[in-house]
Amino acid sequence: MIRPLPSLGLLDRVFRVLFPGVLFLLLNGCANVSYYSQLASGQLQLLRAREPVSTVIADPSRDEKLRAHLAQSQKARAFASQQLHLPDNQSYRLYADIGRPFVVWNVFATPEFSLTPQNHCFPIAGCVAYRGYYSQSAARGEAAIQRLNGMDVSIGGVEAYSTLGWFNDPIISSMIGWGDERLATLIFHELAHQRLYVKDDTEFNESYATFVEQEGTRQWRAFRGLSPANEAQVQQRDQFTQLILDTRTRLTALYALALPADQMRQRKAAEFERLRGEYRRMRDSQWAGDKRYDAWINAPMNNARLLPFGLYDQWVPAFAALFRQVDGDWVKFYAGAEKLGALPVVERKAALKALAGA
Repeated sequence: MIRPLPSLGLLDRVFRVLFPGVLFLLLNGCANVSYYSQLASGQLQLLRAREPVSTVIADPSRDEKLRAHLAQSQKARAFASQQLHLPDNQSYRLYADIGRPFVVWNVFATPEFSLTPQNHCFPIAGCVAYRGYYSQSAARGEAAIQRLNGMDVSIGGVEAYSTLGWFNDPIISSMIGWGDERLATLIFHELAHQRLYVKDDTEFNESYATFVEQEGTRQWRAFRGLSPANEAQVQQRDQFTQLILDTRTRLTALYALALPADQMRQRKAAEFERLRGEYRRMRDSQWAGDKRYDAWINAPMNNARLLPFGLYDQWVPAFAALFRQVDGDWVKFYAGAEKLGALPVVERKAALKALAGA
């Protein structure tokens, strides 16, 4: 049964009561007051902006395209719970207009000669491989500080995120712009985080949610009688991702060598040029010159720009293998994923590696 949405006034009062205590605990852990204050303020603004999707759809004065997108989103939302066995609650049955292209901007940072991300730890979410900001300027300020400290840095805009069931997450205006199917994939991805989340393992969490998103989208298309997604584009995405992962593997091996800094920088730069060259050859010989990834590949390159690929894609083949093992039974799949998540981290990675090779 869907829980009724608490009033925003009640939620605001609870939020205000709880936040000072949480902040006190965070500060005792040497956290930064301004950073956590902007997190609390940003989340509270998002909660206050929510309204039922049904209200927006029923209001003829609202933008017609928005109402149409939201109407389609509710079909995908129902499919998520009924067919994909994702949580059935008020999340994504609400809408929030935030007036900006992204809800948060994540700052990724690594040492100059390492692909190990700078982790940040939080009481609810555990440790994650990025730091999020509700303001793009604040994210740029943090990135500038990290660069001054000699770190490789990248900023990525985020269309949506999950509060892991602590609040009823809304469809955010930042999720709307890419069309109905992209909106559905985001709903599947974020609800997957509500279904299962393992503290301190970003690679596991994001790879798992990415698999649910991809398989859920495939089934959503089939449910509506649509042909499978453009296989050429899917293949291109997978090939491009593999190029990045292969580059990560070579860089990891390079950084393990005891080389002088200048030589390490030269070889690091050479690996990025190798990536660009391999991409262009693949684009021109196999993709008929499709330039969809040109902007990304031609931008300045560093370790931090490669992080999201390892985080969001590293174990997708493992979860795909797990799904095949249970003959596509979603309930059994989630049970298997939960067992993996309960393993000690070393055993978990070994099990995922074995699945990926199966």
